[in-house]
Amino acid sequence: MTIDRLVWTILNEALAVYRDSPRASHWLRMHLARFEEPVRIAVAGLPGSGKSTVVNALIGEQLAPIDGFAWYRDGASPRAQVFAPHGPPQEVPIVKRDGRPRVELGAWRGQQVDRVVVDWPTRTLRDAILIDTPATATPEQVFGEADAVLYLMRHMHSADLRLLQTAHDHAIARTAAVNTVVVLSRADEIGAGRIDALSSAKQIARRYRRDVHVQPLCQNVVAVAGLLAIAGRTLHEKEFAALGALAALPRADLEDHLLSADRFVGPDFPVALGADVRQGLVERFGIFGVRLTTTLIRQGFNTQVKLTGQLLQRSGLSELRDAMGLYFTERREVLKARSALLALDVVLRMEARPAARKLVTDLERALASAHEFRELRLVAALQSGRTKLPGDLDAEALRLVGGQGTNPLARLGMEYEPDESELREAIFDALDRWQEHAENPVLDNAQRQAASVVVRSCEGMLAALP
Repeated sequence: MTIDRLVWTILNEALAVYRDSPRASHWLRMHLARFEEPVRIAVAGLPGSGKSTVVNALIGEQLAPIDGFAWYRDGASPRAQVFAPHGPPQEVPIVKRDGRPRVELGAWRGQQVDRVVVDWPTRTLRDAILIDTPATATPEQVFGEADAVLYLMRHMHSADLRLLQTAHDHAIARTAAVNTVVVLSRADEIGAGRIDALSSAKQIARRYRRDVHVQPLCQNVVAVAGLLAIAGRTLHEKEFAALGALAALPRADLEDHLLSADRFVGPDFPVALGADVRQGLVERFGIFGVRLTTTLIRQGFNTQVKLTGQLLQRSGLSELRDAMGLYFTERREVLKARSALLALDVVLRMEARPAARKLVTDLERALASAHEFRELRLVAALQSGRTKLPGDLDAEALRLVGGQGTNPLARLGMEYEPDESELREAIFDALDRWQEHAENPVLDNAQRQAASVVVRSCEGMLAALP
């Protein structure tokens, strides 16, 4: 039985045990209902880490920031609702101001609000609910409301490590530490904004993946230049024309004016662009982004389509979306089960009773036997290089444990639809080979353990066949 079905069964048993407790019953029903939702992904981090910018880049729209918890979900048309502690949700208008859609809170501004929920039609939100969290949110609030977390930081500060460690203090969270991706969210600022800043940021991200303090706390570390990403998704014709005018200048005439934002918007500028236009470019792209875009246009990316393609590729947004797919949306059921186990543990600790002893045992057994958590940890270890297997085994192991997709064809690397006998034969072939690797004395202990996880994944594919 898969972990989500097992946990679903345990939660329903718990509901029967606690049917006389309104508070516990409400809590359990709420988490049962979460199984039907897309995966909830919170975007968290210290003040100034660029949370709203990354959320906008993922959505593909320049939405004005909202104070407090802002939930973004898929909808047929733009719509916003305020959820207060008491009473039904209240709809509020979305207006366009200064070219940006803005949720008009009106009388709700400054009042106690649980969250603002924004429906927005975009492909990203079909498989995920994004939660933009306030800087004042506690780890309990962030990790309690969400199934997965994008934790944003500019550099790895001790405050970031403490927050992530606090979120994993719980025994279940520590055992199933599979729901966090760390994002270096202002990658363009690394190396004093040099033109190679993004390459430097990606090297730093790779180093963090192997850091002994970071490894147990997250699945991956990705570098993203948030301003470049959102500009690449929402570049306007007027902005492109202004950038083209800048790129047409000889490099030497423009260089001094690109040393800082103050110089860029200052007087005596060598091209006829108003200060307000230049200020808008700095706010949208940052001074690094202006420097990069003019360089790219000179290098031949001189159409709007070519330029936006380069911005998206260089910004790291594609890598971030790939990480979200691999660790979060593809593993929705696993992450929902993890959230439910944590919720059940809360009930068992807050309202202990003799009738719940079996639930305690079931919870511990589910956690100990959850192969899906081990799969996700191995995917992260193989991708980061923390676990290395000889020859081509790394790539095959990653594929078999779901690193390229969780359906059997993706795991087996089959590019055609096999009949049942071919599929069974391919699984048996992989199983036999990896059983040998799991017992191979030439491999070290960590490598044999990794092979054992692959063996269990192959056995799971066999068990799922008719």
